[in-house]
Amino acid sequence: MKVKEELKPLSVKIQNVVSSAIFKQPFDLKFISDTFPSDTEAKGRFPGLVYRLKKPKAVMLIFNTGKIVCAGAKSEEESRFAIRTFVKNMEKKGIKIAEEPDIQITNIVASATLSGFIDLEKLYMSEIGKMRGKIIFEPDQFPALIYRLENPYATFLIFSTGKIVCAGAKGEKDSYKAIETLMARLHEGGFMVNQEN
Repeated sequence: MKVKEELKPLSVKIQNVVSSAIFKQPFDLKFISDTFPSDTEAKGRFPGLVYRLKKPKAVMLIFNTGKIVCAGAKSEEESRFAIRTFVKNMEKKGIKIAEEPDIQITNIVASATLSGFIDLEKLYMSEIGKMRGKIIFEPDQFPALIYRLENPYATFLIFSTGKIVCAGAKGEKDSYKAIETLMARLHEGGFMVNQEN
């Protein structure tokens, strides 16, 4: 579905890509911590190790089981590159990585600013809004309306100002498609209010 010109967001920005990598070997967290003392941190009862990568900027949660969660990258490519950089850093210090890890994108958070205001009350009271469970709006508790889209899967925070936050997509393409689908629904339902009005 093509979005009409007036529906295009003023900006779409990937804020955070979360990925996970499964290595077919355990990690010695103490050795990694001792080897990279300025880049690692053990947090209280947390069962893993926090490893901060400077280039590209990302944070890794390392578990002794061989699983890593990478957060903070601004694209899928950057997230995968961060994990490959982690592998190179480990190998430089003598930690042999037996096989290429299986890397999966698990969550993408994107934000967009639409070219108009959104009538949240009207949206909530509409036919779309009657699908409770897919939509939550408690303005006394939180200023955004929460909307769950099924295809592609994504959860939105929709603010009356036209700002939206999209989370839960498993890829950048799905993120953009979800935003496009939401914008079309907002326009078709008459929930968008032009800034001039």
